[in-house]
Amino acid sequence: MLIAAADNSIRLNLSWIDYVMIVVYFAVVIGIGFIARTRVRTSMDFFLSGRSLPAWITGLAFVSANLGATEILGMAANGAQIGMSTLHYYLIGAVPAMVFLGLVMMPFYYASKVRSVPEFMLRRFGKAPHIVNAIAFAVSNILIAGINLYAMAIVIEAMLGWPEWVAIVVSAGFVLVYITLGGLSSAIYNEVMQFFVIIAGLIPLTIVGLNRVGGWGGLVDSLEHTESAQKLSTWAGTAIGHVTNPIGADWLAIVLGLGFVLSFGYWTTNFTEVQRAFSAKNMSAARRTPLIGAFPKLFIPFIVVIPGLIGAAVLGNQLSGTAGAGKLTYNDVIPKLIQMYLPTGVLGVAVTGLVASFMAGMAANVSSFNTVFTYDIWQRYIKPRMSDEHYLRVGRWVTIIGVLVGIATAFIAAGAANIMTYLQTLFSFFNAPLFGVFILGLIWKRMTSAGALWSYLAGIAAPTVVWISYLVNPSLFNTGTAETMYGAIISFATVLVVGVVISLFTRPKPDSELAGLVYGVGKIDLKSDAVVGDQAWYRSPALLGTIALILCVVLYLPFL
Repeated sequence: MLIAAADNSIRLNLSWIDYVMIVVYFAVVIGIGFIARTRVRTSMDFFLSGRSLPAWITGLAFVSANLGATEILGMAANGAQIGMSTLHYYLIGAVPAMVFLGLVMMPFYYASKVRSVPEFMLRRFGKAPHIVNAIAFAVSNILIAGINLYAMAIVIEAMLGWPEWVAIVVSAGFVLVYITLGGLSSAIYNEVMQFFVIIAGLIPLTIVGLNRVGGWGGLVDSLEHTESAQKLSTWAGTAIGHVTNPIGADWLAIVLGLGFVLSFGYWTTNFTEVQRAFSAKNMSAARRTPLIGAFPKLFIPFIVVIPGLIGAAVLGNQLSGTAGAGKLTYNDVIPKLIQMYLPTGVLGVAVTGLVASFMAGMAANVSSFNTVFTYDIWQRYIKPRMSDEHYLRVGRWVTIIGVLVGIATAFIAAGAANIMTYLQTLFSFFNAPLFGVFILGLIWKRMTSAGALWSYLAGIAAPTVVWISYLVNPSLFNTGTAETMYGAIISFATVLVVGVVISLFTRPKPDSELAGLVYGVGKIDLKSDAVVGDQAWYRSPALLGTIALILCVVLYLPFL
């Protein structure tokens, strides 16, 4: 049966114990920032932690940086809206790309000693594609930072009843303090702590929620007696020409659009994630970073997507696809379930976990934004050949500016009923074309600078046109989620066509300038900086990647 919630309010009734937990957490976060500050002596320390961190730290930070608003609120919203189809975002939409990054892409990145992904673009293609990439990344990252700020504001608004704009400003203030103090090291060490806090907050919510609906069997029974029955399957209704699944896309669009273009574009070229691997102490640790992160990523759906399904069962038609006064949107599922189910004490843990997730997400966006702006824009084109102290100082000022602009973009995110769909739209604009340029340039040495520049711009324009067309005529695609997948495919195809055609009519770089940047040109030594223990069988990147891919298949089986 369908269980009705009491009302549409998500005001949380926190006790003094809950508030103490939250205050202690914030104090620890700021404390880590002050400790990290004592270790920041150079710009490399601030932006890349001096390339000194072990794989287990960078691996947990890698997955925690992704555990922001898009993961917690966004994936739970997807769980409520499209059900177990949300597993696609993990099992073909994340882990395979993380394995590809560790085994294939990371050797090129780390061996080249670049400080950012845009800098790799500079090495491979030259200045024009580089500056476009750096600007596009900066814009997209600030927009994504706004998503995390908005989500954090939802929780603070629910806890304290503060106006949304006050909650956004206060949330931004805490992130600003600890990132400005300690840079990437502060972000990474907080992300490791935040990972465990997030897990500790979401596991009780999942257990209590399942208990309230009668366990997994009761949840299935509740959904099967409503129009939500199809939410229990991942691949049903995805036949080409006969699409009836909640995503609104056939299997080809899901595999190519989400599983290949959007996924690989995000996990292999998005510096917000890759920066964590760049901070690893050597090649082996850098390669293992995304592979270690893949294992918790495989199991996160069970504490994010399942609460979304519980929300679909207990909230029913109270959930709306559009924001408005007195309405619950899909983004409100997690805060509402916390309010309904968790008692004093446990409530404080869950709220702290939510706050931790949003801080981790925004901190990741801000720390990568300040790196790219300082190194790839300021140092390269505005103020070259300045002292290292100058760039360290600029990095801290850019952090402040990034947070302030993020506050503005949070109000853009506030207009999205499902922030995951909003995020995927941004990915189709920025990450999909960049992945097309990177993969073509990585496997084809004939790819030229002009081909990279114009194919990248065309790849940004193509999904923008598709999106605008969908806004004008929503009948073009079944859902906004489907639009992002088709838009990504069109973007990637545009890059390949334009890139190949222009490259055939322009002059490529000589092989001597492509060593270590193109597959088959030069040789990358994967063991030159190895340390004792790197050769242990359980640290083998190939073994870790293989196990992760096998688990992807195994976890799909119960929900086919």
